[in-house]
Amino acid sequence: MKLSGKNVGVALTGSFCTFAKTIQEIQNIVNEQANVIPIFSFNAQTIDSRFGKAADFMEQITKITGNKPVLTIAGAEPLGPKGMIDIMIIAPCTGNTLAKFCNGITDTPVLMAAKGHLRNQKPLVISLATNDALGINFKNVGYMLNCKNVYFVPFGQDDFNKKPNSMISNTSLIIPTLELAMEGKQIQPIIESPEG
Repeated sequence: MKLSGKNVGVALTGSFCTFAKTIQEIQNIVNEQANVIPIFSFNAQTIDSRFGKAADFMEQITKITGNKPVLTIAGAEPLGPKGMIDIMIIAPCTGNTLAKFCNGITDTPVLMAAKGHLRNQKPLVISLATNDALGINFKNVGYMLNCKNVYFVPFGQDDFNKKPNSMISNTSLIIPTLELAMEGKQIQPIIESPEG
């Protein structure tokens, strides 16, 4: 139980199709006896989709973690300076969030939390979910793969016939990725089937 007793920031952005799997992994992290601090982007906390209502997702995650979610930039800002998180994961991480982070934009609670967390030289894990990973966002994936203290949950093409540029992480590997990232190691292989 390498995550036992650790403060794990779990930040959700707007790839709603992956929320059900992400919520299951949040429960698994809590089962590892970690303290999970949920962080929501503005889109994740306000947009209802065919996958469910934002308020329901937030309520469910709050109940699982026992912690009030971080919902504002002002609320996210102290996480870095106060060193409140041992490891942080953005799950799911949309192409929009990835592109903004690569360009130093911190206009959501998730991005502010990630910026402050990396400033402390602590591990940041990316669980990718974007329709343009092999398109316009390809350069951002490559950039982040070469950033110090940034680690990726293994990812692959989720529907190469209908969406050839789309890639999504294998959420079942979130905990092993977190555990290795705590040791400063990238889980391998990085590129694989998102279903394992």
